[in-house]
Amino acid sequence: MRIAILSDTHSRYHTIEAALQLVEQHRVELILHCGDIDDSEAVWLFPPNTHFVFGNCDLEPAAIRQAIHGIGATLHEPFGRLELDGSSIAWLHGDDRALMHSLEQSGDFDYLFYGHTHVADERRTERTRVINPGALHRVRQKMLLVLDLESGETQTVVVE
Repeated sequence: MRIAILSDTHSRYHTIEAALQLVEQHRVELILHCGDIDDSEAVWLFPPNTHFVFGNCDLEPAAIRQAIHGIGATLHEPFGRLELDGSSIAWLHGDDRALMHSLEQSGDFDYLFYGHTHVADERRTERTRVINPGALHRVRQKMLLVLDLESGETQTVVVE
């Protein structure tokens, strides 16, 4: 199974559309959004196989929640957790440092994805690969990540 992880889209509709075209080209089955959607209009660009969490810039949660429901996607609060192809995955925005630390130190996850910093990063804490896919706004190079769960290989995808 291939999943895409992206973050910090901040209502940049053109960038979101370009990113989703690339996601489709990579034959991704599931999308994880690590927060900072910004508004409900941005949600309507995403397919139903998207799983969202809120970020600190998601200031209209009721409207965003309604749009997520409207497209048939899923909202996880305050963080997401899924078991996919034998891998335990969690994701959150990353602005809540205590929650981020707790999830990272728990030892419960194979992968922990986060956003917020707009800086791509990867490290390992015990069994957990902690990964920030980068951002789609306020960065020199807009990017997202594609993870092949079978091989564990990640691919950074640059969005023009």
